Amino acid sequence: TKMKEGQADFAPEGYGVVYHSAEKAGYAGTAVFYRQQPEAVTTGLAGENTGEGRVLTLRYPGFYLVNCYTPNAQPELKRLPYRMAFEDDMRAYLLQLSADRPVIYCGDLNVAHREIDLKNPQSNTGNPGFSPQERDKMTELLAAGFTDTFRWLYPDKTDAYTWWSYRFNARRNNVGWRIDYFIVSDSLRPRVKDALIYADVLGSDHCPIGLEINL
Repeated sequence: TKMKEGQADFAPEGYGVVYHSAEKAGYAGTAVFYRQQPEAVTTGLAGENTGEGRVLTLRYPGFYLVNCYTPNAQPELKRLPYRMAFEDDMRAYLLQLSADRPVIYCGDLNVAHREIDLKNPQSNTGNPGFSPQERDKMTELLAAGFTDTFRWLYPDKTDAYTWWSYRFNARRNNVGWRIDYFIVSDSLRPRVKDALIYADVLGSDHCPIGLEINL
């Protein structure tokens, strides 16, 4: 969100909302707008004690919704050690939740998992969001019992991106990265109807994504 509750007059009719804002102004933060009241709301996870507002969990009768803004590894990968610890903590957290009920994990996860997930993989190898370490952590997560819904439905779809640099007319030329995800517990995979990228919706360097699932 990069804002705190009350900074914007945004209250869609028929929706409740829960915020988890960063302590630092204009930085990070997550929010969920919902129609169905959750059973419980949890902020953060073990190891996320920096006040960056990155993890927000809503518990529903048949699933957990985990909304995440994964830390960027930063230029020259200077924040990679923190990022790696965050990934390990998040994977452990998701596995803990999934022992109780299935998980829907979504957000800006700040990694293009495979070469198909960005326009220029060769020139970006080793850069933040496409380092071997970050890609390996996504591989580890999926191997632990989770599914990247978009790539499961569209394994060979190219030029499907969710983020574009503001520089060099990247969006106009569709020189982008797919770094925003809906990931679900493998047990939910048969219930997934579609995973969507709304690339024509402007207003940010990211575009919205969607998940249609029969719960």
